[in-house]
Amino acid sequence: MTPQIPTYLVVFESTVRPFVAAVALGLIWTGAFHMEGPAQSRYTMAGALSVILVAWVAIAQYIGAANVYFATTDTAVPTLLLGLTIPLVIAAVGLWLSGAIASLVSAIPLRWLVAAQVYRIAGGIFLVLWADGRLPWQFALPAGIGDVTTGLLAVLLAARLSQKAAGALSAVYAWCLFGIADLVVAITMGAMTSPGRPHLLAFEAPNLLITSYPLVMVPTFAVPLALMLHGVVLWRLRRESASNGRLAAA
Repeated sequence: MTPQIPTYLVVFESTVRPFVAAVALGLIWTGAFHMEGPAQSRYTMAGALSVILVAWVAIAQYIGAANVYFATTDTAVPTLLLGLTIPLVIAAVGLWLSGAIASLVSAIPLRWLVAAQVYRIAGGIFLVLWADGRLPWQFALPAGIGDVTTGLLAVLLAARLSQKAAGALSAVYAWCLFGIADLVVAITMGAMTSPGRPHLLAFEAPNLLITSYPLVMVPTFAVPLALMLHGVVLWRLRRESASNGRLAAA
């Protein structure tokens, strides 16, 4: 049974998605502007990453709109996990193997990498859909509250980083762990409340919307992007901590 998609969800998602994509593109070009090296190579790299990002959004939209991930039986294979994990693997491999990508990411001001996750406030839509009787509480409450909290803290911590406040880096580290844990819980509860093999909760009113377009863009675009940003922040904190340690030892 295909769920009824409320008009407000379509309008909301079609507004938030371009904003999130614009935030990601802004980070890419900010890194290109600040990184060292010839302008042509820097901006060529930024252009290539921008094309990849736009292609990712377009592919995720095409597959999601075609209902490829939609499932109605508890024996269905959770193909949605492919839409979630494939972008993460590609991003991790690119950062690991490409020195140019690593240099670009390293040049993005840390405060902007943190502030970028302000878009997580949009996760409040889960709470609206729950209140409207369209999502099970087992998924909507932890996912919605966790996302809104993460998004609000992103703004506060970015401001503390700008002010170079004492303990800001430790707070960012803890925030990253909280944000990742929130996403892991949301993914787990999404799987456990949706038709498919992991379905263990909400049998009377399963979570059909999360695999339906346009809400399916959350686990196939917004969530992987958030995990990438958290991963990059942790990577930066580790590198900068090691660098500061070497300087102190010298």
